[in-house]
Amino acid sequence: MPLDQAFVDDCPYAPEALLLEEILEVDRVTGRVVAQMAVHADLPLTRHQKVHPVRHPRHMSGGLMVHMTGMMGFVHAFYVLELRHADGWIGYGAKIHEARFTALATPGTPLTLEANVVRSRRIKDSIMVRYRFEFRQAETVVYEGEQTAMWMKVVDALPSDEGLGAG
Repeated sequence: MPLDQAFVDDCPYAPEALLLEEILEVDRVTGRVVAQMAVHADLPLTRHQKVHPVRHPRHMSGGLMVHMTGMMGFVHAFYVLELRHADGWIGYGAKIHEARFTALATPGTPLTLEANVVRSRRIKDSIMVRYRFEFRQAETVVYEGEQTAMWMKVVDALPSDEGLGAG
């Protein structure tokens, strides 16, 4: 399914950083979510690479792949846990247990991003989730990893961003 406008509007990142094209699967029973992402030369960080055809071909950076694990966690939180950023819920990566970059994701074929819940625990207004990720470009696995994220409901202490800077 194409990205739902409510999902895009609720994301704590601008659409330019969400980078997902389509949600391919949501399984509320198992917690599995699958999405698609275009891989092109104008991706953040990719556009700034000093390319060499042999030593450093243009590719999606590992840092951007880790960012996409967070975006897939947001897909899970929105569609499976039904948490809404607009209602005060926010998630943060807590720990990267494993991260394996098994091949370069090069411009062209889109990535299929898959996130599976390994375990989840809710304590009052927080939820700890351990995710297992697998990112594929066609049949090639380009990233595998496990991470823990913390979802929590926060109440704004300030009516605006005033007073948040150094002072």
